[in-house]
Amino acid sequence: MAAKATTVLVIGGGYAGVMAANRLMSRDDVKVKLINPRTEFVERIRLHQLAAADDPNSTVAVQDFGAVLNAGVQLVVDSVERIDAGARQVALASGATLDYDYLVYAVGSTGAVPVSVPGAAEFAYPLSELEQAKRLRSRLADVPVQAPVVVVGGGLTGIEAAAEFAEAGRRVTLVSTIVGPSLSKAGRRSVTKRLTKLGVAILDGPEATVTAVGPDQVALPGGLTLPSAVTVWTAGFGVPGLATASGLTTDALGRLLTDETLTSVDDDRIVATGDAASPSGLPYRMSCQAGLPLGAQAANTVLARIAGTQPADATVKMTGQCISVGRGAGTVQLARGDDTPVGLYIGGRAGAFVKEQVCRYTVKWLAGEAAKPGSYKYFQGPDRSELIAAVTAVPVR
Repeated sequence: MAAKATTVLVIGGGYAGVMAANRLMSRDDVKVKLINPRTEFVERIRLHQLAAADDPNSTVAVQDFGAVLNAGVQLVVDSVERIDAGARQVALASGATLDYDYLVYAVGSTGAVPVSVPGAAEFAYPLSELEQAKRLRSRLADVPVQAPVVVVGGGLTGIEAAAEFAEAGRRVTLVSTIVGPSLSKAGRRSVTKRLTKLGVAILDGPEATVTAVGPDQVALPGGLTLPSAVTVWTAGFGVPGLATASGLTTDALGRLLTDETLTSVDDDRIVATGDAASPSGLPYRMSCQAGLPLGAQAANTVLARIAGTQPADATVKMTGQCISVGRGAGTVQLARGDDTPVGLYIGGRAGAFVKEQVCRYTVKWLAGEAAKPGSYKYFQGPDRSELIAAVTAVPVR
């Protein structure tokens, strides 16, 4: 009699979840089910392009799962409402339940519009999920090109969105206490120079915060206002509350707290990866750059446990940040392996070329792993033992 297959559920079909699901197929005796609310894979790093697209039927940022997912992985189009770790079972929004032997928690992250800012939840448009990008695209189509647009937040998403809209001829103001806080001084200069050339008005400094959002303006400290027909909110990310709702231990943001093998501190049958994982309470920067290797390493942890061997610690070597500043220019900020920026960057057309190649290769790497599970290669990151030892307390829910 053939041995019973090991069932692994992967919750989330983003970069990390798809990579993990594909790699798990390297064993013939593993049955993998990927649970995702959409029938398509979303290239999240292209959502600003989708939002700016003139064509309401544009498929930029969307790929058929068949292009990136191993044919042996069963796609379950649904959402998980609760994880019952004791019963090794998940409850789906459809009312169905699924049993598992191992669970990969790859729910990703989402845009967070703060309820503390009056009017933000009602009038601001976040830009971190497919549905949000489509909603923003529809709103932009309803207002004249010359109507003012305010982008709140000077992180990478805010920079890319502001540049994309400005290059399309829109009047854009970028509001942030600092533009490109994760970049070096040289990298920030490169970004702001290009934004200015595109006509983006930059309002930065300690007082550059939005205190309220209305249907046609935003409020600033001191009673100042800015006209805004469309307010795009990119300041901050959050994570889905599934782990917290399921009674699992999380960090302060709600990411699943794990050890360095990405295994939940509550249950060695649950492994987390990507944006929703918090190894030792010291999560990697939310990015596809971290998501792909973490997805592979989460799968390796599960495969090791199935084989009865000790999983290896997960490490990610970060190399930099790639930012498109419109279609004609970009800034590639180089970094040390621990993700701290150095004073070097690649700018202009060369930067745009590198960014586009990174976007294309991200999908190519997923497709390659789908075709040949276990083939994706990644660099090991720096040892984190000293950093972990320096943490005296890990914030938990």
